[in-house]
Amino acid sequence: MKMALRERIIAMMNRFEREEVNLHGFVLSVNGHEKAKAYYTPFQEGQPHRMYSVSKTMTALAVGMLADEGKIRLDDRIVDFFQDWVPEQASPWLTELRIRDMLRMATCYRWTTYREGIDENWARTFFEGTPDHAPGTVFYYDTGCSQVLAALVRRVSGMEVVDFLNERLFGPLGCQDVRYWLRDPSGCCQGGTGLCMSLRDLHRVGECLLEGGRGQVPGWFVEEMSKKQIETPLQPNEEERYGYGWQCWQTRAGWVMYGMGGQLCVIHPEKKTVFSTIADTRLDTMGVQRIYNAFYEEVYPWIGQEEMEPETFQAEVKPMATQEEYAISATGTYQFPEENQLGMKWLRLDGNELRYANARGEIRLPFEPGKLIETAYPGWPEIPAHVRAGWVEPGTLRVRCDAVGDAPCGFDLLVCIHEEGVTVQSIKSWDPVTEGYEGVVSSL
Repeated sequence: MKMALRERIIAMMNRFEREEVNLHGFVLSVNGHEKAKAYYTPFQEGQPHRMYSVSKTMTALAVGMLADEGKIRLDDRIVDFFQDWVPEQASPWLTELRIRDMLRMATCYRWTTYREGIDENWARTFFEGTPDHAPGTVFYYDTGCSQVLAALVRRVSGMEVVDFLNERLFGPLGCQDVRYWLRDPSGCCQGGTGLCMSLRDLHRVGECLLEGGRGQVPGWFVEEMSKKQIETPLQPNEEERYGYGWQCWQTRAGWVMYGMGGQLCVIHPEKKTVFSTIADTRLDTMGVQRIYNAFYEEVYPWIGQEEMEPETFQAEVKPMATQEEYAISATGTYQFPEENQLGMKWLRLDGNELRYANARGEIRLPFEPGKLIETAYPGWPEIPAHVRAGWVEPGTLRVRCDAVGDAPCGFDLLVCIHEEGVTVQSIKSWDPVTEGYEGVVSSL
């Protein structure tokens, strides 16, 4: 039985809700025409969102423009542009590394060389590290590699990659929403992770690439970057095993600009389709794979079979279910061992406020069971956050707190109040602000 595309989009959204995917928004277009979009309240259209590793693809586009102009060649050695940073006794594995292999993540390192919060010049550490294998041979995902490519754009063009792309890509495409790029301590754009832009502007770039770059990005570069340039069979996630292009991934159908936590712009030339999302899925062990599966299984097969009028779907970040009969109104103050995994000193429940002390000082975390509230992230008053909470069993409160500023992240906390005291368990998505929210502790 033929099913309407609209019904399949609703099925996808229902699946997101059923599987508790923390989606913030999506846009779907076919043949250059927007078919469906949704922003999950309180997220709004035009709002900048951290794109994480989508930044890598954008940085690669700048590299492609420079190559098209003859200012670099993809077979150039990367060290030739950074002689002032290369040690005298540099490893031949480093000195023979080519830009082409940088683009496809076939460097001479297994790990990113820079240490966030410690190193000042992230790109320079790439040339000061100790290579562990021959370049151009195997795939290792390396954000430090993308940082070097951003530094390359700066050295060759005289512009930061954000300014270069504002002038050469974002501006000509009509991207007018607030956009910025986080920097490393030396002032260089974080080429692998720092771009913040709106979902609709990301989608505009995706449509441009679907159409071969529209003259803004060299057509030959778009064609080559979106091909499989290296195999990735050892990747842990299913959708990452289809291969890697030039700072972008292959998928089961098409290719994708892919950022941690569900920042996606999936481009399908065969069906002339672009599907883009923003999200924060990192507290889910399946993570972004749920988004891929829902789209490819619920919507993708029906694209092209039926048309639909453009529609904006109403959606919201769902509150947490709660059982009020399990609630406890207040407790005394529980003390924790001096050394513990969460670094908590004490905790108490005071109505709809969880109070505790950790390395950030005394924390007040408000919540309202069965609802979503907007507040400040605990210990970081300048960072906006969403808090959802619910009583899940007698005396057990679950609180999820999501930071929604430059770096979407968060923690999921269980507070189990029992006869002997209280036990607190927490998981987190990694970010400096989530330090202290991974582990378990019981009161004395």
